[in-house]
Amino acid sequence: MTPRFDAISIITADLAVLLGRDEGGTPAAPATATSSPAPVTAPTATASSSAGPGPDEDPTVLVDQLNGVTLPVPQGWEKPESTSDDAATIRTEQSYDCPSAAAFCYHGTVTTRTARGGESDVRTLAEADIATAADKAYEEDGLGRRTHGGITSHRVLKAQELTVAGRTGYLVRWKVTTGKGPGGYVQSLVFPSSVGAGTPVIVRFAFDAGTPGLPLSLMDTITRGIRPLGDSATSGGVGASIGP
Repeated sequence: MTPRFDAISIITADLAVLLGRDEGGTPAAPATATSSPAPVTAPTATASSSAGPGPDEDPTVLVDQLNGVTLPVPQGWEKPESTSDDAATIRTEQSYDCPSAAAFCYHGTVTTRTARGGESDVRTLAEADIATAADKAYEEDGLGRRTHGGITSHRVLKAQELTVAGRTGYLVRWKVTTGKGPGGYVQSLVFPSSVGAGTPVIVRFAFDAGTPGLPLSLMDTITRGIRPLGDSATSGGVGASIGP
């Protein structure tokens, strides 16, 4: 005798095939033709996006990542994107024609660099570097041009220990007389870095003499503003002299 299936049994079997069953025999939830899109949420503001530019982007701060220090950028000064010796640099914004060579000069320049040669005594380094700092600023530039007619004489204005960025450093400052132009002031400031093995940092200053708005005291102001990277509160600079 041929089995008989009524319509309800056939429909029920077909639905079971289409919908499937889980391992416990419970019918799986039917799939819907369309699915609702995931809700879109607005991005959460991060601390960096709400706190303003980072130190590298701040026009008032020069960041020397290699040596682990920051320097304040005075009003009317700039941070050039590149320099001839690739040293971290700030300088006065306005350039002028050098007194004795077809080149552009700047009334004020400050650079930072790592001390080389393995010497670690900050006084020895500062006393040795000051002549190089003077030559680079007022004797010959990187292309061998005597932009100020060369240095004819110099006089020591200051040589002392001091605290810079929380570290004991040493500075030497000269006044130089040049063959052309008003001459200027140069300073070599050396102190241990706060990063790595503490290799000394050399900060060179060069200010043209007799320049309006460029007082010699600005060297001291910049020195007091030098900070370890990431520390905006460390005291230091001229005024914290250790020696007599």
